[in-house]
Amino acid sequence: MSFFSFELDPSLAADPVFDLHKHGKMSISPTVSLASRDDLSLAYTPGVARVCEAIAEDPALYPDYTWTANTVAVVTDGSAVLGLGNIGPKAAMPVMEGKAILFKQFGGVDSIPICLDTQDVEGIIAVVKALAPSFGGINLEDISAPRCFEIERRLDAELDIPVFHDDQHGTAVVTLAALRNAAKLLGRQFGDLRVVISGAGAAGVAITQTLIAAGIDGANVIVCDSRGIIHADRGDLTSVKADLAATTNFSGRSGGMTEALIGADVLIGVSGGAIEESALAGMAPGAIIFALANPTPEVHPTIAHKYAAIVATGRSDFPNQINNVLAFPGIFRGALDSRATTITPAMKVAAAEAIAEIVADDLRADAIVPSPLDPRVAPAVAAAVSAAASRDGVARREVTPATPAAPATADATTSQPNH
Repeated sequence: MSFFSFELDPSLAADPVFDLHKHGKMSISPTVSLASRDDLSLAYTPGVARVCEAIAEDPALYPDYTWTANTVAVVTDGSAVLGLGNIGPKAAMPVMEGKAILFKQFGGVDSIPICLDTQDVEGIIAVVKALAPSFGGINLEDISAPRCFEIERRLDAELDIPVFHDDQHGTAVVTLAALRNAAKLLGRQFGDLRVVISGAGAAGVAITQTLIAAGIDGANVIVCDSRGIIHADRGDLTSVKADLAATTNFSGRSGGMTEALIGADVLIGVSGGAIEESALAGMAPGAIIFALANPTPEVHPTIAHKYAAIVATGRSDFPNQINNVLAFPGIFRGALDSRATTITPAMKVAAAEAIAEIVADDLRADAIVPSPLDPRVAPAVAAAVSAAASRDGVARREVTPATPAAPATADATTSQPNH
């Protein structure tokens, strides 16, 4: 039975994409029966009052007797949606719904899309903080740089639940996993790789930080923005880029992409700007190129293969897709299961290592990461993240074999699994 009565534009009705999205891609379903008066008295009044009183007396009971232990808010302001740009909160909703069903499908995590009609940093922080008691974690999504850095930093510091900007850290985690396996396949020492990152936005900053946290020497990392190589002597750096200059490119190399790529082992593109083939010619033999802009890679794979032994993109129609869905469902599954207060750098590195390990025994140049549909990924990531949360002292509950991560489910509703 449908409660919707409006008619769709006939020009859209025959389009299979619009057919799939009709009335949205998700719904909320109860996890308990309401078939009798007794059911009502337990689920609602008067029984519910006993649970409310218990939580009021002992707030630690809250996640055990509400959906919050398994529910994440997917929050956007619509300012940087896919490659579409600043299209606003209403136009962003189909993407946020999509994110929510990926959480459910691959991690068993319920999530609610929240599209905010403000792009003011203080306004977003205030709204999310006010909403936070309803959720066990906050997934920030499609918020433009540099605003996204402050929003995530402030919320992470001021809330006691995990806050994760997937455009930054999901991309960084899967990139790290792919690079670890590429180095292994080529017989390279991961820590010695000379890396150039094209793009100093949300993903570029997070990838730089994550690679350094995973063991790559910052001296061997060069980051480029639209004006060229980031170095300490540039007078036009934002505070975020000044931090990059302080932790990378210790030799102070300057110039553009051509100069940056001289002798480089790895190129990671997260800028959307095309990179000339002539610049690739300066890379070291047997290089690695990850051209992750989507839908148009910075370097087309046919060109990249002339200079690189291993090539990855962000697209599903080429081998080695660097896809965030390999990371965020398992990361939040592990963070929720361990009741983590935050997501630490070590938890992100652990997630990347778990992703890499899935295919470590069957590496090929065209298969350095698992398929996004591989059912082994999210449970492995969740276990690694939970263990890292315990080691870092941010877990409020130990995850043991007796309390396993929730399995992936084909149900795309936001109903909470019965634990």
